[in-house]
Amino acid sequence: MKKILFPVMASLLLLACNNQLTKKTTSRMSYKKADWIHNTDVYEVNLRQYTQEGTFNAFAKELPRLKEMGVSTLWFMPITPISKKEMKGSMGSYYACSDYTAINPEFGTLEDFKTLVKQAHSMGFKVIIDWVANHTGWDHVWTKTHPEYYEIDSVTNDFRRASGMDDIIELNYRNKDLRKAMIDAMKYWVTECDIDGYRCDLAFWVELDFWLEARTELEKTKTLFWLAENDAIDNPHYYQAFDACYTWTWMHKTEDFYKKDHDLKVLENLLYQYNSAGGDQAIKLWFTTNHDENTWNGTEYEKYGDAAKALAVFSFTWDGIPLIYSGQELPNHKRLKFFDKDVIEWNGKYELQGFYHTLLNLHKNNPALRAGDAAVTTYMLHTNADRKVLAYLRKNGDHEVLVLLNMSNEPVHCTVNDEYLTGKFKNVFNQTNEDLTAKKTFDMQPWEYLVYEK
Repeated sequence: MKKILFPVMASLLLLACNNQLTKKTTSRMSYKKADWIHNTDVYEVNLRQYTQEGTFNAFAKELPRLKEMGVSTLWFMPITPISKKEMKGSMGSYYACSDYTAINPEFGTLEDFKTLVKQAHSMGFKVIIDWVANHTGWDHVWTKTHPEYYEIDSVTNDFRRASGMDDIIELNYRNKDLRKAMIDAMKYWVTECDIDGYRCDLAFWVELDFWLEARTELEKTKTLFWLAENDAIDNPHYYQAFDACYTWTWMHKTEDFYKKDHDLKVLENLLYQYNSAGGDQAIKLWFTTNHDENTWNGTEYEKYGDAAKALAVFSFTWDGIPLIYSGQELPNHKRLKFFDKDVIEWNGKYELQGFYHTLLNLHKNNPALRAGDAAVTTYMLHTNADRKVLAYLRKNGDHEVLVLLNMSNEPVHCTVNDEYLTGKFKNVFNQTNEDLTAKKTFDMQPWEYLVYEK
């Protein structure tokens, strides 16, 4: 009998061969973690493309809808001004900063942003902002006031361009004064605007000891949420400084799985790796799209087709926290331009708002879906269709969530053969009740998803 136990605690048990694999642990500083992180979600706001105006004030009108949908944390792509020198397209890249302590006038004013944060907080949202610490644009104020903060290209004797990106230049983290200035700039947004955390762009391109230094200093102001754009299994040591890391490898492998018909074992083995990465409290961020993927590699429907919703369900129900990108609730079938105005084609229907409402509220309210919590255990369930169905049960005390994903383009008559699954459950999408002590069979259509709450 095959049964895999994915504990969030210190060990991983593969009963099929009676081998006990010890979870790799990564030492981390004794930073306090805000409790709200364990059940949060992240909604990425592409402010430029969200409304025709592309401003803080225009976006504020969307807050009631997002609150009703169940969103907890708003992540704003960089709000700092964009460099003009070497600017790409007609508007430039969010990620080519010209001043770390100023507002992009495209979006409004500092007071507009403060007002937006206050309004969001009053409605129960948390607010995090994108922080681009690795590089700046060519005409950042520091290029004039502190050129020593930058790496120099020995060939051109000019600032060093970032790898593969002509509109940005590299900072020199061997310079202690740069480190202090960067930390002071990060602290500014916490003390001035009361933000709740940072999504750190290309975090693994910046030395880990800087992030440890930055977090140690910023912890003196507020307990923040630290999210790293860094794949959890590629650089698990970054969990020493960060609460959560990306799952880029999973995102790419699931696309390969859908397009190339890989064995489901490939994905299960990858989940083993993620389970082992970073230690007991390491949180993974799961997603099917974001600003980079949508623009450069295609929409979630280009990548995953009919599997897109099943993979979204996975993102909300596996151990970790889910990401929603602007427009996924539409749903958005459009690649958004990166350097030019290209507004999301809202039509007022929000066809997937109910879908995400169900998942957001389940993830937020059910203790069995808490991320990085030693009280939660995830069981991979044995079925008669292991080559096609990903089935798992998450438990925290008396709270349980059952998930079945048909990861194939064929109908499946699935039987769960596992003593872990007992009791009465409710289908979260259609509210029907099932006694799964006796009945453990499920007829599933291609790429269908089933989610039950005990």
